[in-house]
Amino acid sequence: MWDFSLNNFDSVWKFVVQIMLLLGFLVIGNMLRRSIPFLRKSFIPSALIGGVLLVLVAAFIKWVSPSNYQIIDRQVMKVITYHALALGFIATTLKVANKEKRKGLGALSIQNGLLTGATYMLQAVFGILTVLIFVWLGSTVFRASGIILPLAFGQGPGNAMTWDVNFGIAGGSFGLTLASIGFIVASLVGVVYLNFFRIKGEIKRNEGVLAERKVEEFVEQNEIEDSDSVDKMSVQIGIVALCYAAAFGIMCALHATGVKMIQDIAWGFNFIFGVITATIVKVILVQLKKRKVLKHKYINNYQMDRISGFSFDLMIIAGVAAIEFSEIKNYIWVLLALTVVGTIVTFFFVRMITKHCFKGLHHEMFLVNFGTLTGTASNGMILLREVDSSFETQSSDIFIVSQFPAMLTVAPLLLLTSFAGKADKPINLYIALAIFAVLAVIYTILIFVIQKKVVEKKNK
Repeated sequence: MWDFSLNNFDSVWKFVVQIMLLLGFLVIGNMLRRSIPFLRKSFIPSALIGGVLLVLVAAFIKWVSPSNYQIIDRQVMKVITYHALALGFIATTLKVANKEKRKGLGALSIQNGLLTGATYMLQAVFGILTVLIFVWLGSTVFRASGIILPLAFGQGPGNAMTWDVNFGIAGGSFGLTLASIGFIVASLVGVVYLNFFRIKGEIKRNEGVLAERKVEEFVEQNEIEDSDSVDKMSVQIGIVALCYAAAFGIMCALHATGVKMIQDIAWGFNFIFGVITATIVKVILVQLKKRKVLKHKYINNYQMDRISGFSFDLMIIAGVAAIEFSEIKNYIWVLLALTVVGTIVTFFFVRMITKHCFKGLHHEMFLVNFGTLTGTASNGMILLREVDSSFETQSSDIFIVSQFPAMLTVAPLLLLTSFAGKADKPINLYIALAIFAVLAVIYTILIFVIQKKVVEKKNK
């Protein structure tokens, strides 16, 4: 007879208890953020607050416990962070675009996609150079660890942790710490920027009143019904799961090649394969609907938003909880240097491009891009809402449509990460560094070329 008691804790209760901890502290973090004015005005994500609180509580329990009992299983937290990243990307990709609302955004979206790619490349260049200086000064930090800066700032805990583990730096804690600092940078610098330009009179806080939301906002025409034999949310989760299962199949096939570099890419980029399979599934569903094989739409954008939001919240709080502070004590100065350098480079580059290319929307575009390129898309959208509460300007549409060109511009960095990190071939890092620098220049030139074409077209 199966035993569900504490005698079987590891196989029955362990994972569930960790999930309960994460979700419980996520709620507590949200309550604190809503109750404490300072936290509410700081725009720090509730998941980050909950994660920090969970770590502090765990440290206190370990300190007072005679057996140094640890309530956080950091291995489980890393697993959750890894999978939540992919699931969040899949749900975001599955959303069906509103074509009517996004007409005429082509050039602006391409520019913003190039801005994302150029910023990633600059973060990689300056991150690598910063770490190389520490290596030259005698630090034992892994030579290629600077490449984690754009992964932590630009992509969040999931990818930063994955490559930290692959490089063998600090068991994932180096990347997770840098990503967590990125959330704080996005929030604090964003708040300072908002207040500075409010004082100058360039920004007026948008106090838009949220209108009463109607059912029509959550349901599109001809969707599957809520009253069907299977709940609509269950169908959405099922579609996401099928996409991830297909992605897992692709990763297994790549692993079967036996080539280490391909295997590293397979398991290191689970979210990319998730995006690929989600795109294929979305196209298949659209085509089947057009050919009337399917009578109803199966994807609901609102519910996919909820799935991606839940996944990213879970990723953030699990990522913070997974940090092993004992693993990073030797790299504190490297982490601080990467944070300062990354923040300065990102701030001035994004400010320069948005001010030049997005006339009339430069504050909005700066906030959404800086927040995203140091924290996550959630940070960017939270900051954007401060100046465009109802997303009435084109800013949010430009940002959303730009994600596909951004993915293409960032791809070289993701593909070269494993190549650059080969410990037995230091020359690879310098080759990658040169490629990143060249790409940063090319992307920047293209941004200004497109801007010139747009200006000439307007003048005509």
